[in-house]
Amino acid sequence: MSLERKGRTPLRSIGVVTTSRADYSCYRPLLNAFQADPEISPKLYVSGTHLSAEFGMTVRSVEDDGIEIVERVEMLLSSDTPEAIAKSMGLGLIGFGQAFSRYRPEILIVLGDRYEMLAATLAALPFKIPIAHLSGGELTQGAIDDALRHSITKLSHLHFTATEAYARRVIQLGEDPKRVFVSGEPTLDHISTAPRLTPEELRKRFGIDVERPFLLVTFHPVTLEYEDVERQIDELLAALDQAGFAVIFTMPNADTSGRIITARIRQWIQSHPGAADLVDNFGSEAYHSVLCRAIAVVGNSSSGIIEAPSFKVPAINVGTRQAGRIRAESVIDVGNERAEILAAIRKAASSEFRSSLQSLVNPYASKTNSAVSTIVDVLKRVELGNALLHKKFYDL
Repeated sequence: MSLERKGRTPLRSIGVVTTSRADYSCYRPLLNAFQADPEISPKLYVSGTHLSAEFGMTVRSVEDDGIEIVERVEMLLSSDTPEAIAKSMGLGLIGFGQAFSRYRPEILIVLGDRYEMLAATLAALPFKIPIAHLSGGELTQGAIDDALRHSITKLSHLHFTATEAYARRVIQLGEDPKRVFVSGEPTLDHISTAPRLTPEELRKRFGIDVERPFLLVTFHPVTLEYEDVERQIDELLAALDQAGFAVIFTMPNADTSGRIITARIRQWIQSHPGAADLVDNFGSEAYHSVLCRAIAVVGNSSSGIIEAPSFKVPAINVGTRQAGRIRAESVIDVGNERAEILAAIRKAASSEFRSSLQSLVNPYASKTNSAVSTIVDVLKRVELGNALLHKKFYDL
């Protein structure tokens, strides 16, 4: 059955679920293209940490971009225990169900592997809203994210993956190859040539100094190892103690035990006056302006694996959270022991290692030079309705 659109309507209503600064920065090039296209009407469903003062109330940055927010879905509790996360998922399912009953898009875009995204995807199911899933087929074997991502894949009707290997995995999960498109990561379109904030602008907005040598550190809870979070963050901080560089921390995410990490970081900053900062929310432009000047990215965020290679900035990937992802040569994998982390920081800071990255190619970048163009083209020409909603399991 063909999925090609038979005709064109004046506007195609495309809903986009955004739950954090991280996913919004991935969406932003795509949203810019939607805004510029007379055939597309983008609508935002904002949820998760966007609506939390603790995480910087990043919905304000979303509002500044001028895209219509049709619903704000509150779902976070002021706790990050396993029980609280489960309750948050339930609240999200209820909230998105109410949201879709008030405004139903023609198609809904979700991204990645967050439990907030799974709640939105499940809620869309009884409304017969087709789902387009970005960044499926990837692996993060140290986290529950794998189960969430693959569940979203099975609930989705179109798939846009970063690499051929990830596309094959989506097909291995039983998805029809005709519904799977290798787009590359949208956030990487023009990432290395986009305008940057100056050191003075960064100092005024965030109170940080990027003209001295510094490490950019993000450490999220490892959801399959959250009982060990205190030891893991303490080992990382001990390595930073000995590294001798200034440190700019970004906030951990809202997963189980994230608040333990935040508390430890704040204590460490207090004991290192003038040498470290914690920024609640950069936004994509400022974050990339900081990243491109860092000695290295340190921690377990996907940013070190997906974004840092585009700037030829080394990444020290700590622990198991990102196990299974495709890596560029700029990524140094280490365990959670301070000695390993410190040795990797020193390697990343060496002129020999840094010079070896000059011809580095980011494996997540679009092979057609525009992930956004690939995604927009498919979303505009696909036929919505029963042809898209009716899926058959694709046997290998």
